[in-house]
Amino acid sequence: MSTPPAERGTRSPLRAVLVGVIALALVLLGGGLAVILGIGGDDAARPGTVDVGFSRDMAAHHLQGVEMANLASDHSEDPAVRGLAFDIATTQTNQVGRMQGWLALWGYSPTGGDQMAWMGSGTHADMHMGASGGSGLMPGMATEEELANLRSLQGAAFDVEFLRLMIRHHQGGLEMAKYATAHGETDVVRTLAKSIADSQTAETQLMKGMLAERGGSPLPAP
Repeated sequence: MSTPPAERGTRSPLRAVLVGVIALALVLLGGGLAVILGIGGDDAARPGTVDVGFSRDMAAHHLQGVEMANLASDHSEDPAVRGLAFDIATTQTNQVGRMQGWLALWGYSPTGGDQMAWMGSGTHADMHMGASGGSGLMPGMATEEELANLRSLQGAAFDVEFLRLMIRHHQGGLEMAKYATAHGETDVVRTLAKSIADSQTAETQLMKGMLAERGGSPLPAP
């Protein structure tokens, strides 16, 4: 039932501002209008193993990327590196919010299950996890020692190592995104996975060029 005109006229500007703030907060948390509209109807009710596993694992993978990118503001003096890092952190934080929002609406916890089990056996990621000796690292992720080293660097040395680690990080996430694009059961997961694959492919090429300009060489592909 619509609100009578008289009642609409009595709403205070403060209430309107509060509603706007709450709505924005929900969107930023991944559980607001953008998420609800994105997975409304039957699509929200039938997530498959790939949808849930990808959302959990890619969110965790992204969070390490965000952690590395956030270091650039204090450790880099290069505007190009700082700008790239800001874009990565902003984009991946938003995507983490979306994936965790989907999991909440589907009724799943943001963590759990066997890491990478949603990818088919025999894939590169599956073999990588098997070869990792149970380290818990997904393809392309940095070790604690590598992260500690990155935190210890400043200036040009940080820029080179950041680009090396982020290139490998993107390469590792790319296969995950491609698999989810092909095998996800919900439109939102397939759409986001393709967006991640496309953007990380482009960013990887950009970072390889930036790394070469700064005299660095890429790490071995994951």
